[in-house]
Amino acid sequence: MLDQALDFRDESDALFTLLDTLDDSDWGRETQFKRWTPNDIIAHLHMGNYAADLSLKGGDEFVAFARGLAQSGAARHLDATHAWLGGITGRDLLLRWRDFSHEMADRFVVAEPKQRVKWFGPDMSVLSSISARLMETWAHGQALYDLFGETRVDTDRIKNIAIIGINTFGWTFANRGMKPPGPRPNVRLTAPSGSLWQWPNGDSDNLIEGAGVEFCQVVAQTRNIADTSLKVAGETATTWMAIAQCFAGPPENPPAPGTRFRQL
Repeated sequence: MLDQALDFRDESDALFTLLDTLDDSDWGRETQFKRWTPNDIIAHLHMGNYAADLSLKGGDEFVAFARGLAQSGAARHLDATHAWLGGITGRDLLLRWRDFSHEMADRFVVAEPKQRVKWFGPDMSVLSSISARLMETWAHGQALYDLFGETRVDTDRIKNIAIIGINTFGWTFANRGMKPPGPRPNVRLTAPSGSLWQWPNGDSDNLIEGAGVEFCQVVAQTRNIADTSLKVAGETATTWMAIAQCFAGPPENPPAPGTRFRQL
């Protein structure tokens, strides 16, 4: 059983609970993430889930789907996503996303974790694929919790996101055509449960220490490092936390200090 698939389902259900009571007018409100609306975010998450599920079923179907998106002629990936959905929005979109996330989780939970699957970037393992879907759901969900003034109650399933953050240390620099100024820093985090998560590296005297939630927020670029209480010591740690990016795609800059926060 692939536990990360259950974590993905539970994170999706938590986000569904937040959005389940929205009024029709709420779906068009702009978040602090690129002015995307709840409609935009759930459409984006649903399309990503659909693509990941296709990649699990077989490479040819995924390749055809990706090619169709690329050839759609849409000015933005988000426009292509809405066109693919046929204009479905609001509660109808929410239910479609929720129902499919459950169906998809059922297929991933019995999949071979080491199986290689295709993606828009390099191929990855099934384990990495479903962990990435969890990360995307959690990261984009932050903009929605912020928009509606809700404080998310996180669980230790975010350790999956912290692991992606650790594993993408080198990629963060390579994606920008840079070399890391030193080996990966030591990382010591407090889990939502109070447990201690540690990723030691004896080759480094740099250290990142603090709340696991805040580390995940920084590597997923839902908060600027300046807006957290993380303790960062050393040049490599400081440089990494200023540009950390645990998601695929071209380099993205973190939000400017003070621009992503829970709205009251």
